[in-house]
Amino acid sequence: FGSGAMTNSINEISTDAELMFLIGTNTTEAHPVIGYKMRQAARNGCKLVVCDPRHIDLVDEADYWLRQNPGTDIPLLNGLMHIIIKEGLEDKKFIEERTENYEELKAIVENYPPEKVSEITGISVDDLYAVARLYATTDKAMLFYTLGITEHICGTRNVMSCANLAMLTGHLGRAGVGVCPIRGQNNVQGACDQGALPNVYSGYQAVTNPDVKEKFEKAWGRPMPDKVGLKIPEMFEAAHEGTVKSMYILGENPVLTDPDSNHIRGALEKLEFMVVQELFLTETAEYADVILPAASFAECDGTFTNTERRIQRVRKAIEPIPGKANWESICEMFNYMGYPVNYDSPEDIWDEMASLTPSMAGTNYERLDKKGLQWPCPTLDHPGTQFMHAGKFTRGLGLFQPSDHIPPGEMPDEEYPFLLSTGRILHHYNVTTPYSPGIMSIWDREWAEVNPVDAEKLGVVTGDKIKVASRRGEVETAIKVTDRVLPGVIWMSFHYSETPTNAITSPHLDPITGTGEYKVCAVKLAKV
Repeated sequence: FGSGAMTNSINEISTDAELMFLIGTNTTEAHPVIGYKMRQAARNGCKLVVCDPRHIDLVDEADYWLRQNPGTDIPLLNGLMHIIIKEGLEDKKFIEERTENYEELKAIVENYPPEKVSEITGISVDDLYAVARLYATTDKAMLFYTLGITEHICGTRNVMSCANLAMLTGHLGRAGVGVCPIRGQNNVQGACDQGALPNVYSGYQAVTNPDVKEKFEKAWGRPMPDKVGLKIPEMFEAAHEGTVKSMYILGENPVLTDPDSNHIRGALEKLEFMVVQELFLTETAEYADVILPAASFAECDGTFTNTERRIQRVRKAIEPIPGKANWESICEMFNYMGYPVNYDSPEDIWDEMASLTPSMAGTNYERLDKKGLQWPCPTLDHPGTQFMHAGKFTRGLGLFQPSDHIPPGEMPDEEYPFLLSTGRILHHYNVTTPYSPGIMSIWDREWAEVNPVDAEKLGVVTGDKIKVASRRGEVETAIKVTDRVLPGVIWMSFHYSETPTNAITSPHLDPITGTGEYKVCAVKLAKV
């Protein structure tokens, strides 16, 4: 489409959608407010399709549950598109007027007949036909995905396959349709929007574009790089190689959150100098040469941008306990390093950003104080954009980008016969909530999910401890015996420092985004 963001708005789940197609998203646990809206819509008659290897809560509300084998999303989506084209259910007018590269898509999905797809994914042929017909013939169908799509070696191709399906059926450019990635953190959309990526400035303006480079050089009075920087995994690789010698880490704990975390620890040990700015003495902060106190969300003014591109004001509840908000600390570092900055408030920073960013040029604190705005919002009289790509995609024509099946980087074998998949639970959020005694009083330890068939073979029951080992390390965890997971699969969260799940996750990455393959790796289990 030419824009990396949720195409439509959250409220359309309740007001417009006739079908919700969920793939790789455990919404009621990872995004409970949106999950509640989905549950409410399903109970009010909106059709629901859930594609997930695990029996998540929304399966109980679904009209169809496609329980694909882990790592087979592309064959599943290709198979649905194969059926849609074979039965003439594609939106021919939309394809002709608004897309390109359709013939390549058609040629690739031709190789994914339902019988072959059923064998790869484990989904019945009848269900493939039923869901393909339902999605193609429903006027207003919204497609949702989260980390279950992106955290694979083929994550980018998974996303493109979702986009292919929506374009094939004309489910874009109006209310109640669209492709809707639900972001993994509360402000990850905003961080990307503001240029916290190695290849773009704010508003996704490419660092390699000479006109953009010149604009920011003029605004900031310094020469700007014209080369793409390093992604996070590349930074740690460079630390291992000795080409990155120092790091400044703000509000991030990669020792617990990044895949193959023992590799991360090794990289941090090789740095010559590291600064960590944090609320707590985290596992990552233990490697730091200097630790700076950070201010929490409750101590800061500014903005968050949520998953529907809505920019929202954040207002501090208390004065910063460290004495400074994070933006003030960063500004002081600029000044000490010889680049004077004279911002008086977060509003000054926002105004400068908006003046350099066409898609947000119409936003300011006066407007945001009244109501959040969804970008694109190019002028001060623009109301914001409820849904994107009406009449035209950001890039002009929508580009079909088909892909063949890309197997996971590591699959179970004789030595490591189980498949480990990871994710979040309702009671915790990433790795900071375990610092809360209240939350820990509800869910105080890791409970790995093991299928009853496997539990019987291992001689374990709910509450027993097992050792989970991969080629990279091992952890111990309590188990819950449940058919929420398939036989041969173990599911774990990553919230607990006592059970650092990411010490055993896969080192394989999506080659385009650098995202780790958290959803599939090979492990072996043993009773403790």
